[in-house]
Amino acid sequence: MFDKLLIANRGEIACRVIRTARRLGIATVAVFSEADADAQHVRLADEAWPVGGPRPQDSYLRGDAIVEAARRSGAGAIHPGYGFLSENADFAEAIEAAGIAFVGPSAASMRKMGSKAGAKELMQAAGVPVVPGYTGTEQAPDALLREAGRIGWPLMIKAAHGGGGKGMRVVRSAEQFLPALESCQREAGSAFGRDRVLLERYIERPRHIEIQVFGDRHGNIIHLNERECSAQRRYQKVLEESPSPFLTPQLRARMGEAAVLAARAIDYANAGTVEFIVDPGGEFYFMEINTRLQVEHPVTEMVTGLDLVEWQLRVAAGETLPLAQDDVRQQGHAIEVRLYAEDPDAGFLPASGRLQRLRLPQPSAHVRVDAGVVEGDTVTIFYDPMIAKLIVHDLDRPRALARLREALAGCAIAGPKSNIAFLERLVRHPEVVEGRIDTGYLDRHLDRVLAPPAPPGEVRVAAAAAATLLHEEARARRGAAASPEPDSPWAIADGWRLGHAGERLLVLQQDGRRLELHASGTGGDYRLRGAGTEPLRIEGARLRGESLSLRVDGRSHLLRAQVDGGSVTVHDRAGRLAFERLPAFRFEAGDAAGGSDRVAAPMPGRVVLVEATPGAVVAEGQTLLVMEAMKMELTLRAPRAGTVAEVRASAGEFVEGDAVLVTLEPED
Repeated sequence: MFDKLLIANRGEIACRVIRTARRLGIATVAVFSEADADAQHVRLADEAWPVGGPRPQDSYLRGDAIVEAARRSGAGAIHPGYGFLSENADFAEAIEAAGIAFVGPSAASMRKMGSKAGAKELMQAAGVPVVPGYTGTEQAPDALLREAGRIGWPLMIKAAHGGGGKGMRVVRSAEQFLPALESCQREAGSAFGRDRVLLERYIERPRHIEIQVFGDRHGNIIHLNERECSAQRRYQKVLEESPSPFLTPQLRARMGEAAVLAARAIDYANAGTVEFIVDPGGEFYFMEINTRLQVEHPVTEMVTGLDLVEWQLRVAAGETLPLAQDDVRQQGHAIEVRLYAEDPDAGFLPASGRLQRLRLPQPSAHVRVDAGVVEGDTVTIFYDPMIAKLIVHDLDRPRALARLREALAGCAIAGPKSNIAFLERLVRHPEVVEGRIDTGYLDRHLDRVLAPPAPPGEVRVAAAAAATLLHEEARARRGAAASPEPDSPWAIADGWRLGHAGERLLVLQQDGRRLELHASGTGGDYRLRGAGTEPLRIEGARLRGESLSLRVDGRSHLLRAQVDGGSVTVHDRAGRLAFERLPAFRFEAGDAAGGSDRVAAPMPGRVVLVEATPGAVVAEGQTLLVMEAMKMELTLRAPRAGTVAEVRASAGEFVEGDAVLVTLEPED
């Protein structure tokens, strides 16, 4: 086994690899960009080396700098994690040439599978079912358009190198093809450094099922059963689980055999994933092979009881696989979701900023949390905005879903917006609960998951008010205790007034609805006006940690409550409800200047394409600029028809969020 391991990655996966290495007694070396100097993976490793600027191209994609850091630090092996250079054969070859072990397949094997096009041709020759399409090297737009016509519509354009949903477009007509091709190639080039694409027939309403395979350098190859990843939005996995609720034992066995056959065809060693799409009738087709550890590997670990990173390290050190195929066990059911800094109500736009509050569930035998940030860290614009992975395990799927709902209820994020509320609605959605979701369901029916929340209701409003009042009273008592006269009635600030019961005005806002609440009382007993037609009587309210118990008009309730300086969130069994706490006399004014004459950056990022020019006449919805932020491409369009007045950004320029990039001539 190696004495020292360098992790050529960042964030959650770097922290996760470091934990296993430390358990095995292996010293760890991290690498970091200028943006990550204070990141958790840097603090967790035994030592860390800088490798360049904040952009991935200037740091985590610089294979030469990473190999040099490994050489200078004395690392005997490099673990690539996932993303970045994890499936780059040139990088693996450079590591091997430097006399350092690469924790992954050989460069030769990787080259056979690093290209989706090459892997598809290889699998077809080996007898593995593949989707009809085009995988050739001719990449001229006209040639690709001809091939698209031969395949038929709808079809999918896919980046030949890479994964994670980047560089993928579904095209349903010839008119859509060339614009989609250009966007796909640009995104692929930015994310993976290569813009080659392949075309394949688009299978309507498929399931996405992948098989975890593992091989060693002694000719042993096995599979560790499946993960289903059909809950997706724009080809990004949202929920992963094992076992699949769709597979029969017979179909599971056939797919496992096909995955092992695919791995044997290329003498595969280390961890890999064979991905299939499965049509509603149960026919499955090879989609791609990922020559790395997958983001969702904890799902497999939870149901098998294995540490796949440990297996990776042992195989890279020349050991044989720890188990034979017949020894692999599958116990219970595991589900994973990913907490992201993003705004579901704004098209899942990635968010950035400081994590002012981050509360995640306490890990246990049933709940696992893999995170790369802690409270106070910053989610930057340069990398994927994932905050943490939440994985649960129980005896069966209904119990695992119940565990997941409870674990999500214990999460709280303040600072950048997050997808927690979306995930809570998702895991209660009937299609998910019944295991009937396909890869396109969320894109077709996102409005059903993101349905506007019902009015908050009297109990939730009363709970939010009580939690806020108790929080403020506790803060006032702490302030009084620290004052020169801690017993002074003027320091207690409990709402008491000479001659009458004092009232406090609370202003809460939820989804644009402003609630003005007049509260009298103290110490958990309050009278609340403004929540409904009749005043509410709150009695016995107690807030211990995040557990809020209270009686509302005589009926007892137990909820979760989280209060900070600017918000209060209450959570019952049906879901969470977040209120913004506004100053008592602040009123929201509309934007007097409108906004239809300006196009602003929705978030910080880099401008990659400018199509607008001053004086040009544009139609409503016409593309003006294209931005890149957090590994995704954002198209900014004209808000109305008009004439371009100014263009305030150029290609390659970094811009701040809300910066005005294009203005239109005022309408008459």
